[in-house]
Amino acid sequence: MTSFTIPDSNLDAIKDKVVIVTGAASGIGLATVKRVLQHGGKVFASDVNDMPEPEKSQVSFMNVDVTSWKEQLDMFKAAQEKFGKIHHVFANAVGIGPTCTLLENEVDENGDLLPPRLKTFDVNLTGVVYTVKLGIHYIQKHSEGGSIVMTATSKHAVLGLLRSLYVNLHPNLPIRINAIGPSWTETGIVPKEVIEALGRDAVQSPDVVARSVVNLMAGTAHGEFIYSDRGKFWDIENGDKGLNAYAWKMIGSEYTEENAVVEKLQQMAKAAKDAVTGATQPAQATG
Repeated sequence: MTSFTIPDSNLDAIKDKVVIVTGAASGIGLATVKRVLQHGGKVFASDVNDMPEPEKSQVSFMNVDVTSWKEQLDMFKAAQEKFGKIHHVFANAVGIGPTCTLLENEVDENGDLLPPRLKTFDVNLTGVVYTVKLGIHYIQKHSEGGSIVMTATSKHAVLGLLRSLYVNLHPNLPIRINAIGPSWTETGIVPKEVIEALGRDAVQSPDVVARSVVNLMAGTAHGEFIYSDRGKFWDIENGDKGLNAYAWKMIGSEYTEENAVVEKLQQMAKAAKDAVTGATQPAQATG
């Protein structure tokens, strides 16, 4: 699989664009805020924690718990009121490690099994779904188009979300959607002891990942899942040796894509409806 690099010039198209960033107080989110600002973009940032200076003074900021639909809705409404439009959204509020394995046998005071603790899913998946839903709604409010980038912390779930939305957005709607799945990155999720044990050369800075995020926003990519590792990037989903390429190779050329079948069914349904409508129309009088 061929890797690629991202020169600074690729990121200049973000100039004057309005970008919402969740999880913006640290790590990849904060690095993305810095990158967008560096290339002339405008940022509405959010996090449950406060942002550090000087970035907080350079952006519009709101404390937001991404697991709350109302708080996210208020954030998007505030961004829309502030800037008049929203071009790009980075659904990045993560940082919650595993909270259960489903193998636990925790019980209540009556000895009944307790439900699993799903805080990880609430933040890493439900929060992302909320951000994406609101992003689609607000980006549609103007004609310039835009994009959504998701951080795939709960990687399989977000990859599935990417695949399901990919065919229903661009070009049907002027909205592109992509995701990132970075390698070991120096953030709050990775304990300092782990970084020290691995060695600094084994991890990448958050800015490396931020470059991939802004590159996806500034370019024309759609349906891509970008893996980053210390300055090199790979399209895991749609590259020449990505997951889709291997899937088609295994399935073979005789496979009929599900979307094509659905499209044909829709055409058949429309034809049947038109036939019924035509049969019930009164005959036109002829002179």
